[in-house]
Amino acid sequence: MRIYTIDAFTDGPNSGNPAAVCILEKEVPDRTKQEIASRVNLSETAFLLKRKGVFELRWFTPKMEVDLCGHATLASAHILFTLSILPDTEDAVFSTKSGILTARRKSDLIEMDFPSEDPWEVEMPEDLLMAISQRPLYVGRNRFDYIALYESEKTVRSAVPELARISRLDSRGLIITSVSSSHRYDFVSRFFAPNAGIEEDPVTGSAHCCLCPFWSRRLGKKELTGYQASERGGLVNTRLSEKRVFLSGKAIIDGSFEINPES
Repeated sequence: MRIYTIDAFTDGPNSGNPAAVCILEKEVPDRTKQEIASRVNLSETAFLLKRKGVFELRWFTPKMEVDLCGHATLASAHILFTLSILPDTEDAVFSTKSGILTARRKSDLIEMDFPSEDPWEVEMPEDLLMAISQRPLYVGRNRFDYIALYESEKTVRSAVPELARISRLDSRGLIITSVSSSHRYDFVSRFFAPNAGIEEDPVTGSAHCCLCPFWSRRLGKKELTGYQASERGGLVNTRLSEKRVFLSGKAIIDGSFEINPES
């Protein structure tokens, strides 16, 4: 079984979010998918299986299956286009646990059509307050994650969260964000998901399904550029259209290897 490794939301080395992609020839048990994802040990491993012109797409962290993942979808589309499994002029159509998602070539980018995951305001959980040393200006959540707004980019970049506190939240993870201090970006963010086996995710497409509508309301813009300020870092272009969020970015193939699912 061949596994491809791709750096998503980047066009350079040692940046973006690494994902693994496996194109299946036939169905394998979910247990096998989880075992492979645990052995590969990247934040997400994507499994693709073509069924009647649509690619079934599943995402697994080293610990669990997730319902939505942006960077591994970008990585999957990049592999399909780069290996000429799909022509550049054709949309990649994915059947997922979050419905039908599409990805298309758009100049030198790949643009993905995702659901908007708009947050609603909630009372601040005590564990969130204790996880980050400074009190946020706003706390919200959606079906996946909590989101906390902070006063400055410096606070977001310098935060050293208590992951044990975040793991007690009744969510996949925690997004922290602020307006950007640079004219190059509209906002910055970081994402922590210890409950999914990811201490800090380098660049999180699904978090930008929350960040895009959140910042669109505050900045009065439909098109926004986000920078995820992890150690590797990555740029995510976002566009809000009613109940959909369009995410676009670049990706590069890092390598490939064979894995024996039986071993």
